[in-house]
Amino acid sequence: MRIANLVLALGLFVGVIGAACTAAPALPDAPPGRDIFLTPDTTVVRGLVANAATLETMLRDHGLATDAVFSVIEAARSVFDPRRLRSAQPFILERTLEGALRYFEYEIDNDSFLRVTPAGAGSLTAAVLPIPRTLETAVASGTIDEETPSLFEAMEEAGESAELTMALARIFAGEIDFNTELQPGDRFSLTFERFVRDNRPSTYGEITAAEFANDGRVVRAVRFTPPGGMPDYFDEQGRSLRRFFLRSPLKFEPRVTSRYSMRRMHPVLQTARAHRGVDYGAPTGAPVVAVAGGSVVSATYDNANGRMVRLRHASGYDSYYLHLSAFGPGIRRGVRVAQGQTIGLVGSTGLATGPHLHYGLQKNGAWVDPLREHRNMPPGEPVPAAAMEAFLAARDAAFGHTIHSQ
Repeated sequence: MRIANLVLALGLFVGVIGAACTAAPALPDAPPGRDIFLTPDTTVVRGLVANAATLETMLRDHGLATDAVFSVIEAARSVFDPRRLRSAQPFILERTLEGALRYFEYEIDNDSFLRVTPAGAGSLTAAVLPIPRTLETAVASGTIDEETPSLFEAMEEAGESAELTMALARIFAGEIDFNTELQPGDRFSLTFERFVRDNRPSTYGEITAAEFANDGRVVRAVRFTPPGGMPDYFDEQGRSLRRFFLRSPLKFEPRVTSRYSMRRMHPVLQTARAHRGVDYGAPTGAPVVAVAGGSVVSATYDNANGRMVRLRHASGYDSYYLHLSAFGPGIRRGVRVAQGQTIGLVGSTGLATGPHLHYGLQKNGAWVDPLREHRNMPPGEPVPAAAMEAFLAARDAAFGHTIHSQ
């Protein structure tokens, strides 16, 4: 009898315990020293704005709900024109799994970014904020060899980007043809400004001094601002490295596919005719720049030349840029342009077998060979005599401490 009562009591006890566990199950103990990871309730997207994307399409493509997309655009308009969204610029989007906004940031330029965040009661607030940055002086050097046969590759091997490559090429554009004159063993070194930015990639400032050893000769450049003048680059003797015309109308020296000739077989018409200009092979969309400062005579389209820009410069020169895929921003008749300003994009409009730029040059109304004319261009103004002492001090400081003389 006692045994039966004991079994009954134990059964009732186990039943009570079982009921209690069913009502409130115990959480498993975490292993000692380890965290319990919960499933996140938001998604963070980091990327670059896609080509031809709008703010609306970009937000939709990354999972933001329709009503949130329009709310972001409306909030952004109070401080930023969404039409200014540029491809390849960084952005960060955090959203809930349901598509609601937690925050959105878009880097407008190297100095500022757009931020859109919830402000309570279903509303959003937007602001354009500065990007904190610290200026540093940096040094880079590289060699043209079998492993790095181009300036782009040599600069990349040195740990720097194409932006710095382009800046260095522009400085020496009047002295070195980077398409045809680079040789194995050529070397370069430079000092430049680097802006270190919080939680963002660094950006470049100005190149302050540079040296390029090319095929047995050494070319040096120092950035110097004469009193009352504009900053420019000068060689060791204070002569300007700037030419009246840039060596090429493309930002980096391209390959010449057809030279100036009074009798050339036209690739489309298959007849011999004069080729009063130079053809440069380049990909569609490559920027085309003004070889010198001047004014736009015309920006037109016809079946032969395609989209064409004609510029007028000092000293009786007119330059022509044919077969463009598009005109540059604001390029229209009467507009003033600066040397190096983008006036169009490479294309294949008109009579063209593929993407390229036809560049023509007239002097006093007569066609001239652009390559020969560019070689004969005199340099810009030298350092004024009154500023030479200051220039020599800047030169010696640059070459003595940061650029290794050869």
